[in-house]
Amino acid sequence: MAGTDSGRFEGRVAVVTGASSGLGEAVTRQLREGGAKVFGVGRDKARLESALQDGDETAWLAADLTDPAAATEVVEACVDRFGGLDILVNAAGAHTMRHTAEVTDADWQHDLAINLSAPFYLSRAALPHLLDRSGCIVNVSSIAGLEGQAYSAAYCAAKHGLIGLTRAMALEFDSKGIRINCVCPGGMTTPMVQNFTFPEDPDYTLIMKIAAARGLMDPAQVANVITFLCSPEASAVHGAIYTVDNGKMSL
Repeated sequence: MAGTDSGRFEGRVAVVTGASSGLGEAVTRQLREGGAKVFGVGRDKARLESALQDGDETAWLAADLTDPAAATEVVEACVDRFGGLDILVNAAGAHTMRHTAEVTDADWQHDLAINLSAPFYLSRAALPHLLDRSGCIVNVSSIAGLEGQAYSAAYCAAKHGLIGLTRAMALEFDSKGIRINCVCPGGMTTPMVQNFTFPEDPDYTLIMKIAAARGLMDPAQVANVITFLCSPEASAVHGAIYTVDNGKMSL
């Protein structure tokens, strides 16, 4: 399941969100090492430019994917640049802990927009191209999409919703050649986790329920599973929800 097998993605074109850092960057690197042409997407132009050197095999676009028009622009730009689209990895996400009673309407809309609406908008825009080339979608949810987590009502709601979106689309397109799957990571050594802040006066016994006894994972370990799901080796995997969490959910 290693993500670096040379040539396994030769001739494939991928869009990866959150490509400038963390898990998205690890997925981008593995797809490129496997021969894919990758169109990276993120919010920060400077970070994208630093992580993804524009060239024959790589391109990028800074975009706010919570805007449906931006999702369409990304897909059109990728197809114009590389001639088609085979793989979509919705890896971008955001998590801010808050006391539920203090979650504002804007907080709620923000968390759902980034973690659920953006993957939907991009998937909708990409579908015609993916169907044309029997491509695949891999959504990145979280173990927060499989369990409750304290101070994370909006995040959990969005990530549960992303699993539901994956299953609904997989059923709808079951006979159409496209494959649609989801990965639910646990904690990783990403900038989002390393820069994490907690709400005021939290109950740390509740927060520690998120932690895995084996500790944080390297993003490359999760990227290995994502790139496997994008590869020909996973040709029989459709509608699956993969948990990659260092054993946390088994406890």
